[in-house]
Amino acid sequence: MTILDKIIAHKAQEVAQRKEQVSVQVLEKSGFFAKTNNSLKTSLLNPASSGIIAEFKRKSPSKGIINGNVTVEEVTAGYVKAGAACLSVLTDFEFFGGTSEDFLKARRTNPTIPMIRKDFMIDEYQIIEAKSLGADVILLIAANLTPQRIKDLGKLTKELGMETLLEIHDEEELNRSLNQYIDVVGVNNRNLKNFAEQNVNASLELAEKIPAECIKISESCISQAETIKLLKSVGYKGFLIGETFMKTENPAEALKKFINEVRS
Repeated sequence: MTILDKIIAHKAQEVAQRKEQVSVQVLEKSGFFAKTNNSLKTSLLNPASSGIIAEFKRKSPSKGIINGNVTVEEVTAGYVKAGAACLSVLTDFEFFGGTSEDFLKARRTNPTIPMIRKDFMIDEYQIIEAKSLGADVILLIAANLTPQRIKDLGKLTKELGMETLLEIHDEEELNRSLNQYIDVVGVNNRNLKNFAEQNVNASLELAEKIPAECIKISESCISQAETIKLLKSVGYKGFLIGETFMKTENPAEALKKFINEVRS
């Protein structure tokens, strides 16, 4: 059983429990449910955008605890001030140490920036839950979803006024997963089945294979400003980075320095 298999098996149990605890009707009464969407597409296409999707992540299955000494409010507000184009907040607790409360705190602290709910989405309930938390963007991971499930979940996401970020790792996932409900295509440089890669080769290999009309972002294994410049040269508009910033004492300051290096 791969790490991804373990995550999805646990996620199925977790979602079943949450369905029993909080009904869809209760979620739909959330104050954030009627919120106007902050568009990731618009943010990334802005010529002045840094393109950086800054992630709040306490731990990962491969690295363990990354940073347990900072608050989500402090870090995300700092990210926004430093020039992030979007925020990504983990809500998976078992493997990544994130919670729905983390997302809510970040949303209340940063009401106008696009925010991605970073989790392993397998059920319509999670999409509705994300809307209730104030999410703007839903992450759908091709590695753990069939093409039909991607389409179904993407359709619901669109109906609720949010955007869909489709995450792929290789050409096979790209070819079977694209549909009319996808807003942004993200290439995860790390293979979720083993979390082994430490480079952006996947993004470079897929750059020309992703349809030109798609907005594309590169995710993970990015730690150098020169890497951003290289990825921009082959058409990437966004860059999801978490660990590079989170492993420092001051993630926001690390982001600010990084953006200055990219623009120099």
